Amino acid sequence: MPHSFGYRARTRHLFSQKFREHGPVKLSTYLKTYKVGDIVDIKANASIQKGMPHKYYHGRTGIVYNVTKTSVGIIINKRVGNRYMEKRVNVRIEHIKHSKCRDDFLRRVKENAQKKKDAKAAGQTIHLKRQPVQPREARHVSTKDNAPTTIYPIAYETLI
Repeated sequence: MPHSFGYRARTRHLFSQKFREHGPVKLSTYLKTYKVGDIVDIKANASIQKGMPHKYYHGRTGIVYNVTKTSVGIIINKRVGNRYMEKRVNVRIEHIKHSKCRDDFLRRVKENAQKKKDAKAAGQTIHLKRQPVQPREARHVSTKDNAPTTIYPIAYETLI
């Protein structure tokens, strides 16, 4: 059977609204400010068809390079073959939101600055690099006054 290769082909579930999130766009969406250099996530809102990005960019993260009255320009790295191409996409602000990918980094920067300040006041040196999770410490389990018990599965029985 023939099928369409249109701009919004195969987006039935991709662009669908989540449960209890249907209806008009909230005003807080329009009151957010975007500046050049901000990191944003693209998430197309199907209730607004104007300025909607192509389905490929849904769920992608990019950097704002241009801000206009109702939309922003976003730079996204798209994989084409074996290389990455810098794509510039113009999207209305209903289809984007600030990315939370840098929140943890910025929180860590503030914590490290505070740790440096406290260590300098105490006259100490401090190591701020993150360490991977280490294996757990060895333990010794004594069987004295702690007899091991054997666990058996419950025998199968019908419930009729």
